[in-house]
Amino acid sequence: MPTSDAVPPNPEDLGLADLEDALDELESAEDFLSFFGVAFDPAVVQVNRLHILQRFHDYLDDAGKPPAEPGACFAAYAALLGRAYQDFVSSDARTEKVFRVFHMHEPRTVEVGLDALLADRVKISPETPRESPRERPGRSADSHAS
Repeated sequence: MPTSDAVPPNPEDLGLADLEDALDELESAEDFLSFFGVAFDPAVVQVNRLHILQRFHDYLDDAGKPPAEPGACFAAYAALLGRAYQDFVSSDARTEKVFRVFHMHEPRTVEVGLDALLADRVKISPETPRESPRERPGRSADSHAS
């Protein structure tokens, strides 16, 4: 059930500075969608709000400099936001891969040979006597015989 509670502003009544000021006041995905008059399903927005806004941001970056005329700018923004919203109506966040975490590769299996592990091991020369567990410093072998 698409919804858009607020009546979008008339772009002809807005100057470019007014449009920018109005955008600064928007806080949620629902605010943006309502402001630009994009009908939306609250269930879709509830699940994908951050993804929709990030995709909108990406589309704005790709579009380059916005039109100088406020009405054209408003229409361009509304179209890009509508496109961002529709991406998540027909798909999902995992498929759309908006955020970096979805671009990470699966863990890889790496095989390391025993010879590679042992190559960095400290070498103990055969002449160096190794201390046995019973012959610790301060204890003599005779002290255990009693």
